Amino acid sequence: MEEAIDEFIRYLSFVKEAKENSLVSYRRDLMRLLFFMRKESINSWSEVTEDQLYSYVRSMNEKLMADTTISRHISTIRSFWHFMVESGELENDITEGLKAPHIEKSLPKILTEREIAMLLEQPDINTPKGKRDKAMLELLFATGIRASEITRLRIDDIEFRLNCIDFKNFGQDRIVPFGQHARSAIMDYLKGGRLNLLGDTVDEGILFLSATGGKAMSRQGVWKMIKKYGKMAGIKVDITPFSIRHTFASHMIENGADIQVVQEMLGHTDIASTQRYADNKHNYIREIYQRTQPR
Repeated sequence: MEEAIDEFIRYLSFVKEAKENSLVSYRRDLMRLLFFMRKESINSWSEVTEDQLYSYVRSMNEKLMADTTISRHISTIRSFWHFMVESGELENDITEGLKAPHIEKSLPKILTEREIAMLLEQPDINTPKGKRDKAMLELLFATGIRASEITRLRIDDIEFRLNCIDFKNFGQDRIVPFGQHARSAIMDYLKGGRLNLLGDTVDEGILFLSATGGKAMSRQGVWKMIKKYGKMAGIKVDITPFSIRHTFASHMIENGADIQVVQEMLGHTDIASTQRYADNKHNYIREIYQRTQPR
């Protein structure tokens, strides 16, 4: 049975080109399932019944595992069974009836203007790294772009004449404007910070460079930077690139921006993704009304 798991992992690695952390997660989930089935005296995947899979899911519920974890396990089992059927190792896909728990997608807390100001005050703009961090934070709050986007930005993606980011190099017909604060911070970084971070490394035109090696910052580096300044500012809520993106979108809609404009700026292909921010605004209004209206 373990050999089948190994074959599935090889398939994911070489055919699907899954990332290493995904492969580790798939293997861990399937080994947990294998351990459960062996306790049930199952010696072959073909012996597993639909009822036994249901029992396995129930066992996870009884252990009070998170809904997200259970959903991931079910997704892994389905993928594995589909692979086994497609490869001829099993005749029937008995996972079709497995239902993943419904997961409410909650949006992060919207940062207040005071919290934003406190966060933006933290970088030491007398250092190259501080200039970079200040420019990144200003640009994130001004545009709502993703961490994966800001780490890939090149200097020539910035249109200083128009104060905007042009995403044509990303294969997108998308332009996102930014204000004077972001522009000034980026200019300050380019004049007095970036070359110091670049050092002797060949300049490939990446806008935001890591403090070591002069290469592009990683997404993890952006996360750590934001969390560090959030802690320094004494902000109690967890701050991530997504919570900054969420704050940007929510403030835009609260201030009257058209939802389709916000959709375009965020790069959402489906307006339903943007609609969540409008719904969040309505929930906030309802909450304030219920708390303050005596009748």
